[in-house]
Amino acid sequence: MTSLLHRPGLRLITPLTLAALALPTATTAQTSTRLDTITVESTRLTRSLQDIPGAVSVVDARAAQQGQQRLQLDESLARVPGLHLQNRYNFAQNQRLSSRGFGARAPFGVRGLRIRVDGFPETLPDGQSQVDSIDLDSVERISVLRGASSVLYGNATGGVIDIETARGDTLPHSGQISVAGGSDALRKLHLHHGGSNGRQHHYVGITGLHYHGERDQSEVEKYLFNTRLGWHFSGQRELQLLFSALDIPYGEDPGGLTRQQAHQQPRQATAMATRLDAGQVVRQQRLGLLYSEQLANDHHWRARAFVSRREFDQQLPFPGSSLIDYQRWFYGAGAEYHGRAQLFGLAHRLVVGAEIERQEDDRGRRSVNATGAVTGVTADEDQAATSAGIFIQTDTALADTLILSLGARADRIELRIDDHLLADGDDSGRQHFNEGSYSAGLTWLVHADHSLYATISSAFETPTFTELANPAGGGFDPNLKPQKALNRELGARGLLGNRLSYDMALFNVQVKDEITPYEISGRTFYRNAARTRREGLELSLQHFASDTFTTTLAWTWAQYRFDRFVDAQQGEDVKGNRLPGLPRHMLFAEAAWRPHSGWFVIGDVRYLGDVYAENTNDTSVGGHTLVNTRAGRSWQVSSRQTLALHVGVNNVFDRQYYANLRINANSDRPVADRGYFEPGPGRTFYSGATLTW
Repeated sequence: MTSLLHRPGLRLITPLTLAALALPTATTAQTSTRLDTITVESTRLTRSLQDIPGAVSVVDARAAQQGQQRLQLDESLARVPGLHLQNRYNFAQNQRLSSRGFGARAPFGVRGLRIRVDGFPETLPDGQSQVDSIDLDSVERISVLRGASSVLYGNATGGVIDIETARGDTLPHSGQISVAGGSDALRKLHLHHGGSNGRQHHYVGITGLHYHGERDQSEVEKYLFNTRLGWHFSGQRELQLLFSALDIPYGEDPGGLTRQQAHQQPRQATAMATRLDAGQVVRQQRLGLLYSEQLANDHHWRARAFVSRREFDQQLPFPGSSLIDYQRWFYGAGAEYHGRAQLFGLAHRLVVGAEIERQEDDRGRRSVNATGAVTGVTADEDQAATSAGIFIQTDTALADTLILSLGARADRIELRIDDHLLADGDDSGRQHFNEGSYSAGLTWLVHADHSLYATISSAFETPTFTELANPAGGGFDPNLKPQKALNRELGARGLLGNRLSYDMALFNVQVKDEITPYEISGRTFYRNAARTRREGLELSLQHFASDTFTTTLAWTWAQYRFDRFVDAQQGEDVKGNRLPGLPRHMLFAEAAWRPHSGWFVIGDVRYLGDVYAENTNDTSVGGHTLVNTRAGRSWQVSSRQTLALHVGVNNVFDRQYYANLRINANSDRPVADRGYFEPGPGRTFYSGATLTW
């Protein structure tokens, strides 16, 4: 195996060595611990985790977030193999997530994955997602489906992140208030209250955050409101109303640095980011309705409808056409039926459904000079995207221990731009895509504690409005097509000795017409690479040494490469090169001690291998290892009240690293200046207190 780090003098600790250190041998356990059965609804069909023919991780947010800052999703999801998470500290650019390499090209936000919160999409019809409206202090469980997911939810090649927030009728307490503070002027307050009364339940949560950030020009102020009201009716019917609101009065953007700037003064912002006061202002509200009804034994149906409004203003950290605003309406509805049937002497479970979503943006863009003065209007247009899909999935028991899973889906996605600024030409355009997806999987329940699966599935991912921009001008780029992925996977999961749970997946993904970014005069455009491939191994282990001590390991080894692609901008055939921005190795290891006295002590190690900054693989960025630790204790101060205190240290050894890398940036500059590097913070401290009643 080749070295993961280009830095001299650093040794690589192999994942197997770390596993041996982190996981005490299961045969030494004196007592037996039977783990609870985990059910997953994110696969449309409600299944036991053992029965799913695909890579799925379920994160208990309350345990994973214990003693954390809860700033971004990466704190909870670092324990999921196959996920690459960047950009926790630039709130103006939003966190970037990628699964099996899908989503790494996104300049901001999330691309290539479907994000859902309580059944409602955070992913727009054109495939782009934001996660800034998710209240992490209200999250209870996160399910991550890795691999092709178009057969489940449509337009995505990387997978699904399904988030469930708190309900009043499942809260272990009625109210909670938390305060926290720390390095870089971190201040955070969270308050929630919930409960049930007969057939009604309610939950209300409020979070406020102020964070200066370690770098200049990176301050953020953010407020979240989240509420869920539910009513149970006769006949096993339930109606839920959910409302959420986001307000970011300011979220500054320090911009990206050259490698030399990042090494010499990592806390600095770019001169233009400071001069232009780069950043964003965001306001968003969403109202949703969920309805479910049990029709008869093993037959039920669900329906949902939602509408959201988002207002957005952003100054990018450079002059030119860089002052952006939009007002967005996003709404949709869906319904699905779940049932069982006997056919051809076999037992079948099935779900059929349909959904439709629409996005309407009123967008503007203005040019500014180096002093921040507005010099003109460069865009004034209406954007509309509509997606509609129908789907069916079945599970068939071929035998007592053999389950055949089949799925199919048809989608139509239409994107339209109406240009109102005709002085520079008419950039109006319309594009539509009709796509089909399928999946077939086989699960073998080898033993009550062990299962094996094999699956094959297809997926597609359309270009977004941003990606469809025509470098020649005039509407959509007619040469840009959706990318298509074919995913093959073998996996195993189970429990060894009642103490060690394991989950392993081997995957091979071939992608045709992968959408890749490049830059012309500082602006990003996109083209189709001919073919790429992704293959690797994902391993997750959790060892319950006792009822108070748990160790967790997640390791990913993957090769992401161009199979056939000529980078026209560089005039170079990059066949066989690694895809930029993606490491070959990722590792997460955690040890958690939670004695019955109310204490907890948790430490984790996160390792990220080397990456390249561009398609040509000229600029190599070495890997890094971060160590974090946190501890706390709770006290029962009365019959109903509990007080908990916690402290934490992130980046214990004060390592220098990049929290984000903008790939293929500045590719028309000398090699030494390529890429935008965003340094992560050094050693940081935080603490907090929580009162529960």
